[in-house]
Amino acid sequence: MPTKTTCPSSQVSDDEQKQKRENTRSLTMSGHVGFESLPDQLVNRSIQQGFCFNILCVGETGIGKSTLIDTLFNTNFADHESSHFFPHVRLKAQTYELHESNVRLKLTIVNTVGFGDQINKEESYQPVVDYIDAQFEAYLQEELKIKRSLFNYHDSRIHVCLYFISPTGHSLKTLDLLTMKSLDSKVNIIPVIAKADIISKAELQKFKIKLMSELVSSGVQIYQFPTDDETIAKINASMNGHLPFAVVGSMDEVKIGNKMVKARQYPWGVVQVENENHSDFVKLREMLICTNMEDLREQTHTRHYELYRRCKLEEMGFTDVGPENKPLSLQETYEAKRHEFYGERQRKEEEMKQMFVQRVKEKEAILKEAERELQAKFEHLKRVHQEERMKLEEKRRLLEEEIIAFSKKKATSEIYQNQSYMASGSNLKKDKDRKKISNAQVLEGGSKRASESMRAGSLVYRAQLEGESRRARESLRAGSLSYRAHPLPQH
Repeated sequence: MPTKTTCPSSQVSDDEQKQKRENTRSLTMSGHVGFESLPDQLVNRSIQQGFCFNILCVGETGIGKSTLIDTLFNTNFADHESSHFFPHVRLKAQTYELHESNVRLKLTIVNTVGFGDQINKEESYQPVVDYIDAQFEAYLQEELKIKRSLFNYHDSRIHVCLYFISPTGHSLKTLDLLTMKSLDSKVNIIPVIAKADIISKAELQKFKIKLMSELVSSGVQIYQFPTDDETIAKINASMNGHLPFAVVGSMDEVKIGNKMVKARQYPWGVVQVENENHSDFVKLREMLICTNMEDLREQTHTRHYELYRRCKLEEMGFTDVGPENKPLSLQETYEAKRHEFYGERQRKEEEMKQMFVQRVKEKEAILKEAERELQAKFEHLKRVHQEERMKLEEKRRLLEEEIIAFSKKKATSEIYQNQSYMASGSNLKKDKDRKKISNAQVLEGGSKRASESMRAGSLVYRAQLEGESRRARESLRAGSLSYRAHPLPQH
């Protein structure tokens, strides 16, 4: 269950008010002055300026919010149907300017789109609360400006919340209780039972009693029509007993007798919207528009907005009384707050300095530890390097000794080789001479055999040529004899 914010009272004490009333004298004038026309002046100025009225409609999608608003103001606002598939609740505000006789009304209708359509409805009311607070904050910021223009400022604060309750079920839903509980300190709530024609009169009366019982037991404070004005006290007190209103809305007209009336046509009959035996629509319109619209505007400013403004200013440090319940001026409050902020700033600066020094010390300790570790690592690497260097020097010395020993062995070996070469030099020369003689003999024999072979081949080739020449002569001779024996015929 959401908790409501409570702020301590900052009103002047009853004794001071009583003292002021005692110091005021009542006198009777001896002649006409003219300030009796002040109400007429106020009326003329208000008519010239126009009026504004903002309505917040809270209820599930498809419950009949737009239809009821159209019926209340007898106007088709041509609002588009809303989808059921929004992941979050969003608020849609539309402003219209209506004219009736010579009175202008700037009407703003704020509709909750997607309210109650989510699977998780735990935070469905939060966007509504945030929207109302945002309008209060915008008005407060305009009011706190150095150069204000409240005369031309479009007041967007919500004046009344029509909370639509579904007629199905036997009691209020948890979401309805949570939402109204979180809104009753911020806006004037008028609960209405939507589509009341779907349940019987007896069930409707029981449902009303059940709803009011739950609202009272849950601590939800709905708007009560004022009874302090004698001219409307009786009718307002009577209408307070009819809450919540069970309404039916429709812009369709059906002919009943000799006249056309707004009604809903069913197979079993007709439900007339403006028939008080069928619904409380006429009571709602009379109380909301005709009788108490100005009171709703005044309650929004003097009660709900003042509560928000007082709490906001106290959060900023502004109060009307001091520590000893003495009244404080704005200048004194400002000076006290300035000194408080100055002390807070000094305290935070000192804390920051101490924190900076502590962090510097911690950083220096970390750096010293890192330096120590690096120095130890350097000494270790230095020792390892020296050990490796000594090992390399030892290896180098051993290698040099091996090289010297090897050089000595090599010189001794070369001496032995030269002596053996000189001893075997003469033997090698004799072998070479013998090899030269043998090679010359082999070459001479080979040349003789080659010349003989060439001579034999030449004789054979010559014999073959002579044989072929002989055969060719014989063939020519035979051909000549055959031609002579058989001459060719002459033509």
